[in-house]
Amino acid sequence: MTQTRSIFDASDPMALFRDWLSAAEASEPNDPNAIALASVDPDGMPNVRIVLLKEIEEDGFVFYTNYDSTKGQELAQSGKAAFAIHWKTLRRQIRVRGTVSRVEAAQSDAYYASRDLGSRLGAWASLQSRPLDSRETLEARVEEARNTLGDNPDRPPHWGGFRLRPETIEFWADGAHRLHDREVWSRESRAGDWRTQRLFP
Repeated sequence: MTQTRSIFDASDPMALFRDWLSAAEASEPNDPNAIALASVDPDGMPNVRIVLLKEIEEDGFVFYTNYDSTKGQELAQSGKAAFAIHWKTLRRQIRVRGTVSRVEAAQSDAYYASRDLGSRLGAWASLQSRPLDSRETLEARVEEARNTLGDNPDRPPHWGGFRLRPETIEFWADGAHRLHDREVWSRESRAGDWRTQRLFP
């Protein structure tokens, strides 16, 4: 059974994602762009954590992290990821699965430069995902970074963006009596056309 028309009256899933996120920005009290990002370790054990979605491109979703962190290493190793985003105020969620790779250095540089100074220094100071003996040690590392790098540090080589290029995108809207509206968009290749299919709730 092939569906040719979106139940959400959309012609492009990326545009629909932007529309839903825009609506959430007006209603969610905090971080409407927070996504639950899933990766998998070399043994096949999954990991999930919340990160902030920073860019929605024509053909991908971009977030930033420490490349040496657990998530950074798992993403680089598998080249695949998935995320879910949920807006309680709108009773909507979106699920995305696809391939992942690093964004271009210039793009990471530009985003890093837009962050506040504390966050830029923190990217240098934090050995993300590694054991930490105390808060004082972390704060000392931040101060050391400030003294060494000054007020305009370059982007650390171990920090930057990932781009998730979607292969499937599923939209979910709450319905009465748990008869929700679900629709999945998929394509066989990056250059291929998106196909949409309604799903049972």
